[in-house]
Amino acid sequence: MPATELSAAFYWDAVAPLLAGEPHAAGLLGWGSDVLGYDTERSTDHGWGPRLLVFLSEGEHAPDVRRLLDAQLPESFAGWPVRFGWDDVTPRHHVTVTTLHRWLTDFLGIDATGGMSTLDWLLTPQQRLLGVVSGAGHTDGCGSLAAVRSALSWYPEQVWRWLLACQWHRLAQDEAFVARTAEVGDATGSAVVAARLVREMMRLALLLDRRYAPYDKWLGTAFAGGAHADGLPEHLNRVLSADAAPDREAALADAWVALGNRHNAAGLTTPVPVRIGTYHRRPAQVLMADRFTGALLSTVTDPFLQGLPPIGSVDHVTDHAEVLSTPAHYRRLATLWRSADPLT
Repeated sequence: MPATELSAAFYWDAVAPLLAGEPHAAGLLGWGSDVLGYDTERSTDHGWGPRLLVFLSEGEHAPDVRRLLDAQLPESFAGWPVRFGWDDVTPRHHVTVTTLHRWLTDFLGIDATGGMSTLDWLLTPQQRLLGVVSGAGHTDGCGSLAAVRSALSWYPEQVWRWLLACQWHRLAQDEAFVARTAEVGDATGSAVVAARLVREMMRLALLLDRRYAPYDKWLGTAFAGGAHADGLPEHLNRVLSADAAPDREAALADAWVALGNRHNAAGLTTPVPVRIGTYHRRPAQVLMADRFTGALLSTVTDPFLQGLPPIGSVDHVTDHAEVLSTPAHYRRLATLWRSADPLT
């Protein structure tokens, strides 16, 4: 049974009857492969069981509700123990009782029910946003859970365009290095650069599809779930499996063309010619991806974004799991964008 189904059944059969008369919302949100819908039988070997969040409209009721659940939840549900632990987590039930405001502040680092500034969007990792908008909403008796999930379902238009420009720029920085490393006999370096480009191309494809990228364990799974009539996954697999630099470059060229055509099909800018050529006077076969960066930046009118260098969001700045999973860490990076903004 997928965890979202287990959580829903647990809520309706075991939790909801105990909360009769208490206005609340509930769902399986936050951390975990199960929230993303990627859980498998393997997932059940660690920290697995019925769990969910209960959001009360009044925080002062939380202690009473917690005591009620502690006393009356069953010992097991659908064959799974209700009270379980893992690693350093002491066995207990995993019905978290809080308010939506408090949970969002703890999980994202900001109470998003009041809206998100442009800086807030740039500071919040995509995986954290997925933790809010993915998963299952079981009930919304408070009327605000669905609204905040809808509001966070995708970036504002200006932020999206700017992030796309930054993603193209990130690709442009490395596109000539596959050939250059091979030229000096560094076959390993050439393969490593190509693999990095593949990762960033996958993230670009997700951005173009208006889908948040999960953390690395599930990036390939999320990418594979998209529509790829142009054969992009096959091109990227050829990049990764190539033994020689010419084959690697040829596969990358096909991937560049596919992504360039996707950009033009999205109608975000005037069409950018999709052509593969040499890197200035060097023989590397490249797209000159910054042409797409420039085209997108010309459509960005937000004064805050216009004043920034193309450094992207927190996901561009770091991929350190400890930082991206800890709001107190990534919110401290705000200085990076504030110091780059001439308006502050």
